[in-house]
Order: sequence, then C-alpha cells, then structure tokens
Amino acid sequence: MGLVTAVSWTIAALAGAYLLLSWLPRGRQRRDARRAKVTRFPGALVVGHPALAVAAFACWAGGLLTGSRALAWTAFGALAVAALLGFAMSTRWLGAGRHGNAVRGFPVLAVALHGLAGVATFTLLLLAASAF
Repeated sequence: MGLVTAVSWTIAALAGAYLLLSWLPRGRQRRDARRAKVTRFPGALVVGHPALAVAAFACWAGGLLTGSRALAWTAFGALAVAALLGFAMSTRWLGAGRHGNAVRGFPVLAVALHGLAGVATFTLLLLAASAF
C-alpha cells in the first residue's frame, strides 16, 4: 500500500506544481494591480499548502524506510492540515458570486486532477498509517 500511496502522492504533487506555476504570474499581476483582497489567495495559504504536503511526504518516506508508526501518523496529521488549506483554496477558487472570476482561465482539469489525487492520497495514507 505504501507504493500506491507514493504514486498517488506524486500525481497530486505534479498537478499541484503545475497549478502553482500557473498561479504565480496571475498572483503577481493582481498584487500589482491592487485589486480587492478577496480576489487573491493569501501568500501564507499558497506557500503553506505545498510546504506542509512536502513535509508530510518526507515524514511518510521516513516512516516507510524506518517502519516508524509515529512518522506515519505525523505524515497523516501534516497532510490533513495541508488538505484543509487546499480545501480553503478550492472553495475560494470556486468563488461565491461576484468573486468567481478572480482566477478566470485557471486550468480546471489540473485542479480536478490535483483534488482527486489529493483525496485518494489522504485516504490511502489513512489506511496505510492504520496498518503500520
């Protein structure tokens, strides 16, 4: 199950990296244009989500290499927080009414792939950590 989790995590990470690289130019343009704050993603959210996911992956890899149950559950906890940050970004991206056009032209397929792979990874990690 560890290998399947790692593959799912890799798919989520690649889609997430693509989204981040797609977002960076748009984020700078909005910051420079001084648009309303509600149309932008806070920098801490954009940095925190992938940073926690990378830290969780490092814990997961360490848990697989050492067989440490504590590292496996630490990875799950960090991934849970990263997932909450990702959920916050996705709900903000979906927009509420007039703010829905804040990220017009964002790659919907990549968002869907990242979200689905993230949910699969979260579920697989929970099952794998429980089996440790």
